[in-house]
Amino acid sequence: MSVAGETSGRAQQMREKAKHMTEAAERATDPEQRQRLEEKARKLQEQSEQLSNMSGETRPHK
Repeated sequence: MSVAGETSGRAQQMREKAKHMTEAAERATDPEQRQRLEEKARKLQEQSEQLSNMSGETRPHK
């Protein structure tokens, strides 16, 4: 696999993890825990976008 392909795969994994964290945050009953999960999810999403940009991957904007 090429470096770009590996980077793209890593970015996809990060997006999936961010999605799961966001879902966990929605279910969290403790406001502090919810905030921590949301922050972690946001950071992961930002990192995945940076990796996507580095690999030349294009993703449709939501």
